[in-house]
Amino acid sequence: MSELDADIGYNSTFGMADVEIGPFPAIAGVISITPPSKSREAVDKTHLKSPDRYKEYFPGMKEGGEAKIGLNFAPSVAAALDAAFEVGETWFRITFPDETTTLTSKAVITGLEYGELVNDKMTATLTVKPSGKPVLAVV
Repeated sequence: MSELDADIGYNSTFGMADVEIGPFPAIAGVISITPPSKSREAVDKTHLKSPDRYKEYFPGMKEGGEAKIGLNFAPSVAAALDAAFEVGETWFRITFPDETTTLTSKAVITGLEYGELVNDKMTATLTVKPSGKPVLAVV
């Protein structure tokens, strides 16, 4: 049995663009990226003669979960993040460490949270929700 390749997230990027084809300039100061999950509804098709009284389902609509981007926050970038939130819709691209694998989707910006202002580094979290199918590609 062959060994599984593994890697760390170093060199991953997150970028946003107004159009699907980009370009997707990388946002500076990204410290973490949680890519969107995928889920599917299970639509109930149970009937009064379902075998052995077990519920039955068929696959329903699919959905991309929210992606969260953790950032080192500096007041100098607050205006750009706030402007993106106010627009509300964007295209995003996550580029994985191998620099050839990408995940691209249209999205709604659902959250912008500034971390605590403490005697440590400041952080922020940007949250985006895919609108349609997130496309995983290898270039």
